Amino acid sequence: MKETLSSARVNIRPMELRDVPRVREIDLASFSLPWPERSFRFEITENPASRLWVAEVQTPDGQHVVVGMIVMWQVLDEAHIGTFAIHPAYRRQGIGCRLLAESLLEVYEMGVCQCYLEVRRSNLAAQNLYKKFGFKITSVRNGYYRDNGEDALIMTLENINPQKLRAFLQEDDEEKGTISSGEIDHGST
Repeated sequence: MKETLSSARVNIRPMELRDVPRVREIDLASFSLPWPERSFRFEITENPASRLWVAEVQTPDGQHVVVGMIVMWQVLDEAHIGTFAIHPAYRRQGIGCRLLAESLLEVYEMGVCQCYLEVRRSNLAAQNLYKKFGFKITSVRNGYYRDNGEDALIMTLENINPQKLRAFLQEDDEEKGTISSGEIDHGST
């Protein structure tokens, strides 16, 4: 069953250990080469360069459900998106846009100026999302994916523009009826 956000609220917050089982479910449902659960645990507890967030919705019955996740690594003024996914039942509702925009704003506040990622050549939906944010294809990693030898496109956002991200979030809020930008929950991590 596809859930809708008509009466749900989206909250972006830091990933916590309690989120790992659900994050792993999202990863398994999204990728042919998912991360092992221990990798998410390592990123949360042991990797000081990790920046991890989840998108959580409050369903009409009041339950809080993690529906998306993103893992970034910060090295000086650069961020690398290691993984990013929205549960299939919650896609195409603006949650991925919100999660990406909020996380880019957060790393910008931490001193990041540019961001890059790898994406499958065949994943046109993801490529289109990244292009919306200003990412450009800058390189190709031939045969990068072990499962089928598919190429990875390197996409880079050269200059993170916080005003553009905030405007994007505000526009998305007006269209989707979701929370206003700036309501990110910084949590306790």
